[in-house]
Amino acid sequence: MGPNDITIRDGNFTDLDGLEPTITWENSAFVNDVNIRYGVDLSARTTNLSSLPRRIWGRASRIFSNRFALSARLDMDVQSMDTIDFELDGEDEETDVKVRMLGWATNAKGMGMRSGGRVTFMEFTKGFDNDGNRITVNPRYYLDRRRGDIVLTYDADDTLIKVIASEDDQTVTISQKLNEENMISPTISRDGSLSLAWDRKLSDDSSVRTTLNPNRSVEVEWRDAAWTANVNFPMDQSDLTGATVHIKRDVKF
Repeated sequence: MGPNDITIRDGNFTDLDGLEPTITWENSAFVNDVNIRYGVDLSARTTNLSSLPRRIWGRASRIFSNRFALSARLDMDVQSMDTIDFELDGEDEETDVKVRMLGWATNAKGMGMRSGGRVTFMEFTKGFDNDGNRITVNPRYYLDRRRGDIVLTYDADDTLIKVIASEDDQTVTISQKLNEENMISPTISRDGSLSLAWDRKLSDDSSVRTTLNPNRSVEVEWRDAAWTANVNFPMDQSDLTGATVHIKRDVKF
């Protein structure tokens, strides 16, 4: 049996009713050189058996000619089974090219209803090696919003530069590794807004990432082996009533 996740999502400090435990079960198998993964998200809080399953999903992946990798994932909301979300991924290792596509499809169930589908997102990623450094070019397009952007990265040992540029905004992030335990990543946008992330490695399987968004929020992500905790503190309030917490625990057996 594959890994199982127990997740507590979107709780807050003043109201435990905000906690919504979800149990995720997943498994995998090989069938005729195809790697198949599948799973289901279950609500651990409801007493209504019909609303116990939330989502079911499956992914099939295969490598062709030791070079091309293709995979497809289908994801369905059990409470709304007339729509299926899909994800298609492809990779050519030799040319260092990746492509990804997201969308949805509907299944007609009654008179006058039509089956249909739509691609909502597409992206391509091309990688280049330059004297030991790595450059990636990643154009993305959101078809439902008719908007696109491009992500450029330059990875040079202890420094990673990332630029995201669209028609409306541009951001630059420079991640600098200070030593084996610490890395800082300031981000600046075209409008002058600034954020600063600090990654601190506590041990081989434990780390903390703190992100300061001036006048907006402070975000903390703590990873400790199988545990992951995310906390968001809004800075526009005088107390912690608006803080949210997300806790995840991976249980493998």
